[in-house]
Amino acid sequence: MPDARTTRLVDAYTRLTRDNLPTLLALYAENARFKDPFNDVRGHAAIGRIFTQMFEELREPRFTVQVSASEGDDAFLTWELHFTRERGQAMVIRGATHLRFTPAGLVQLHRDYWDAAEELYAKLPVLGALMRLLQRRLATPQR
Repeated sequence: MPDARTTRLVDAYTRLTRDNLPTLLALYAENARFKDPFNDVRGHAAIGRIFTQMFEELREPRFTVQVSASEGDDAFLTWELHFTRERGQAMVIRGATHLRFTPAGLVQLHRDYWDAAEELYAKLPVLGALMRLLQRRLATPQR
């Protein structure tokens, strides 16, 4: 069951736009750490740059949260990031997040877990074909 801190954060992510990014950042401690497959940064300014870049590079990005759970100062989310590619192709990246809150209820640690190979690279034209070939070669045969 998610607690109030987790519920506030989920609400901020599901309503996230370029214009209300400061509302999301206000839920993070000033020296919060944000780590995902491409970034490992600390602080509001650096975290803000990640989301600003997301809005610049992706068309119509939006988050949906499927599951949220809290225990003590830790929370866990599963989510989808929906966006549109430049040619109008709808894309979805699925992932999970571990959060740790400060005693004041702000996010101190935000660690995203998602498979860049499956969720991103495999969906690109040339690189995707290579990824699928590798996947077939490395997979355990199912008889």
